[in-house]
Amino acid sequence: MQGYRFTDFVPEDTVREGTYDSLWNIYKELLLITAGDPNEALSWLTNLDKQYHISTKNYGIGDFIDDLKKKGYLSENPENGKLKITAKTESDFRKSALEEIFGKLRKSGSGNHKTFVNGQGDEKGVDLRDFQFGDSPDNISMTNSIRNAQINHGTGEFMLTEGDLEVVDNEYRTQTSTVLMIDISHSMILYGEDRITPAKKVAMALSELILKKYKKDTLDVIVFGNDAWQIEIKDLPYLSVGPYHTNTVAGLELAMDILRKRKNHNKQIFMITDGKPTCMKVGVKYYKNSFGLDPKIIKQTLNLAASCRKLNIPITTFMIASDPYLKQFVKEFTAANNGNAYYSDLKGLGNIVFEDFKKNRRKNYRW
Repeated sequence: MQGYRFTDFVPEDTVREGTYDSLWNIYKELLLITAGDPNEALSWLTNLDKQYHISTKNYGIGDFIDDLKKKGYLSENPENGKLKITAKTESDFRKSALEEIFGKLRKSGSGNHKTFVNGQGDEKGVDLRDFQFGDSPDNISMTNSIRNAQINHGTGEFMLTEGDLEVVDNEYRTQTSTVLMIDISHSMILYGEDRITPAKKVAMALSELILKKYKKDTLDVIVFGNDAWQIEIKDLPYLSVGPYHTNTVAGLELAMDILRKRKNHNKQIFMITDGKPTCMKVGVKYYKNSFGLDPKIIKQTLNLAASCRKLNIPITTFMIASDPYLKQFVKEFTAANNGNAYYSDLKGLGNIVFEDFKKNRRKNYRW
């Protein structure tokens, strides 16, 4: 008697979609490593596919490239055929980084960052208080007010007076201006360890968090090597390390200039680095010393840390290294600024930045 053998039915579209997702996740990582060069990233992806057989017979790298163009992630230069990533890809980078780094953390509500201060804010809280002249009628708690009227005047004839009214206090929401400093000196890729890619991911995740959740905040990103300059958030995927020394002085000076123009009371600097200051500009020339901690450079760096302290600008240093002499420098730097310092490996960098971002915003609040 002839029987039947049943197997799982897997539609072809599902196979294509699963293969596409796998290739896309790998390709995004390669794009970050290659500083946003889609052609070099595709070359690496092709080599990986030859070795690990990521694609299938029904869905190859060519199909993947066509899908990226159709979905709007890649555009092609008609003159030379070179590919270029689009604004949609840059946005997807930030979203993916946010999900990867912050996705597993507990959600902390919507809107802006909470403080421990109540007042005429923009979102209702849970605390009740007596009605005051000028309070919005929308904030009156009718249930509690009617209960007060019955307690104060009895239930015979209903009477509601101003003294019976209670209102729900609004929570005042803070606005914070943050400058994120990223070290792009040569040491960020020294000894075969890629430190710049995790730093870029953290920057993209933080920018996406602020753009989507804390829209009243500002985030400025600057990079520092021999000099320091500001970059746009959309340029983060293209960030790469250069043959630079570490001019922390220039980075701090630029960060202070940016924050002086911000009207928010709450201001802070996040600095991601893996080494000591080794460079500063004196006039038109560069003063450099990569051997040990140069007293001249360190003195100027500490002076700037103290200046930030006087301006109520805390600096949080995320040191991707744990050398003893670096710890001593960071300790002195943190003491001069009265800020914070963390020695983090690359894996835990994102969570630490996120938690400190929330903590600093609460702590720095002032009337």
